[in-house]
Amino acid sequence: MAANNTLPAAYATSAAVPDWLNKGDNAWQMIAATLVGIQSMPGLVILYGSIVKKKWAVNSAFMALYAFAAVIICWVTWAYKMSFGEKLLPFWGKAGPALGQKFLIKQAALPSTAHYYNNGDLETAELDPFYPMATMVWFQCVFAAIALVILAGSVLARMSFKAWMMFVPLWLTFSYTVGAFSVWGGGFLFQWGVMDYSGGYVIHLSSGIAGFTAAYWVGPRSKKDRERFPPNNVLLTLAGAGLLWLGWAGFNGGDPYSANTDSSMAVLNTNICAATSLLVWTWLDVIFFKKPSVIGAVQGMITGLVCITPGAGLVQGWAAIIMGILSGSIPWYTMMVLGKKFAIFQKVDDTLAVFHTHAVAGLLGGVLTGLFAEPTLSTLFLPVTNSRGGVYGGSGGVQILKQIVGALFIIGWNIVATSIICLVVGLIVPLRMTEEELLIGDDAIHGEEAYALWGDGEKLSLYKDDTTSHGVLASSGATQIV
Repeated sequence: MAANNTLPAAYATSAAVPDWLNKGDNAWQMIAATLVGIQSMPGLVILYGSIVKKKWAVNSAFMALYAFAAVIICWVTWAYKMSFGEKLLPFWGKAGPALGQKFLIKQAALPSTAHYYNNGDLETAELDPFYPMATMVWFQCVFAAIALVILAGSVLARMSFKAWMMFVPLWLTFSYTVGAFSVWGGGFLFQWGVMDYSGGYVIHLSSGIAGFTAAYWVGPRSKKDRERFPPNNVLLTLAGAGLLWLGWAGFNGGDPYSANTDSSMAVLNTNICAATSLLVWTWLDVIFFKKPSVIGAVQGMITGLVCITPGAGLVQGWAAIIMGILSGSIPWYTMMVLGKKFAIFQKVDDTLAVFHTHAVAGLLGGVLTGLFAEPTLSTLFLPVTNSRGGVYGGSGGVQILKQIVGALFIIGWNIVATSIICLVVGLIVPLRMTEEELLIGDDAIHGEEAYALWGDGEKLSLYKDDTTSHGVLASSGATQIV
């Protein structure tokens, strides 16, 4: 009896289902991209809007929302190819649109990621995932977007919204694309073998350093806000944090560009490290401050997620626990102890401590990845064969050096680029809000408030008829006098 070689209808090819398309990989990659998008919107939109003082809830949430939308347009118009296209410079790709149908429906390819031996022979072929370019463009877009959203956390409650509107496309173009191409897109750090599985350097170290730098140029919040800045809704902060945590399955699980075994390893390690870090941070709060802090637990969760990111699919589970212990303690120490001792942390007002939760944790994770990267797992992901962490001997000691050098490049570039961008923007529009806006908050800036209740930030009219101010600024916009 002749064998039936006819494929089931679900596996048949067509114009919309070419033979190179892996439906499972494509489905997972689009889901992973959506999870990362949810981390920003509504995840960090909710978290920012609730963790700040009530009078800044709308402005803080809107800065995150605006950045998310603006990055999408800039990304598909020119920035994607600067990050993942043909090489222009060792650290930068050639700008160009990612909008045409011929480009977007062909098989995804990262043309600069082929890796060669010193003698010119091919070591690792370029990355050609089994799904269309449209999927790759969107997946990388949400990473770029969350980098700007994270950065915003450093300058909340005083950066002019108009200045932010200018800052977003400039930083994406002249800072983010450089790190992305250098480390991921086939640039010199990629070719050298610097390990950054999912953005410990490209996303977190860069946004943490850039945020701290921008905070320096923008200046501090008002004296009153620096002295007292209570969250307006801790429960909503937890809701935003929950979206951030579970969304990280897409953040780290999507970076093998395939629904494969390494993707599963990355997701498990992500949760192991985050949970460990949250617990350690909470224990330190209890030991030294006698009370477990919910906001502290959220900070510990974030530092764990950030720390594991550069090594999520490269380290073993026991290493993820060690990384969680260190990410729950070292950033805690830099924030809670060094942050109160060093003059630089007193002078630079980093609103949500993004330097500690993202820059410190991202750098820590990058160095620890150079220490703990397991050889077999490394072969599943990295272009440089025989890569390994320091604890595995061989070339592992050199890997730690590579991680440090890669971090120094990201740090140096972001300090310089962000400073130039802030100076340029400041020549066109003020970086800071006016003193009146700093005093009043959302109602003065947007004509809207988060809650229809009288509270801080509003100048209360003493008269029921508030059509005239009687010397006192009456409420406006959505504000209600009750």
